[in-house]
Amino acid sequence: ILDALHGFHIESDQHFKLEYSKNHMDYLDSLIDACEIEMVKRAYPIKDSFQHITSIPGISSLSAIIIISEIGIDMTQFESDKQLVSWAGLSPANNESAGKKKSVRISKAGQYLKPLLVQCALSAIKSKDSYFYKKYHSIKKRRGHKKAIIAIARMILVSIYHMILTGEIFNPSDYETFMNPNPKKSLNFTVESALFFLQQSGFDISLIQANS
Repeated sequence: ILDALHGFHIESDQHFKLEYSKNHMDYLDSLIDACEIEMVKRAYPIKDSFQHITSIPGISSLSAIIIISEIGIDMTQFESDKQLVSWAGLSPANNESAGKKKSVRISKAGQYLKPLLVQCALSAIKSKDSYFYKKYHSIKKRRGHKKAIIAIARMILVSIYHMILTGEIFNPSDYETFMNPNPKKSLNFTVESALFFLQQSGFDISLIQANS
């Protein structure tokens, strides 16, 4: 193809293959576009129930629609976020007992949902200094890339569960402590404590006390 762009001669059979391959790719792209448009149309009536989950880093509007098509908008069908995570095949697996390996097959839903959430996780960690970026690198140091990405995908799904269940915005409970582990303490001095501080620092406060 690169040679053809630079004027390299191609035979008629090669030209035929290239033309029809390009036509086939265009056709597939048109089908994908049509499917995405239809998905948006079908999801529009319930968009208020899940649109806010696009505030989660890594979750696009299309990703949100596909996720909702798998898990629905009624989170009460799951006993807890742990059950949803397990259903999606994202639970940490202890797959060995008494030396025998147990099955770790995931549900049919997980076959579609898990890869999508992994892609969302990969997108979420691209933004440096973001919450998921720092979480990922913190876990990666201890457990490696694959387990760290699965952990991020799991965090995203847990966030989706609670956001849809309660309507709350994306606000992880450990966001402030994790992003600012050593916040600067504010110094609230009273007059007495300020004078004591100056005195301990070697200042002569006698003139201040005389004028007060």
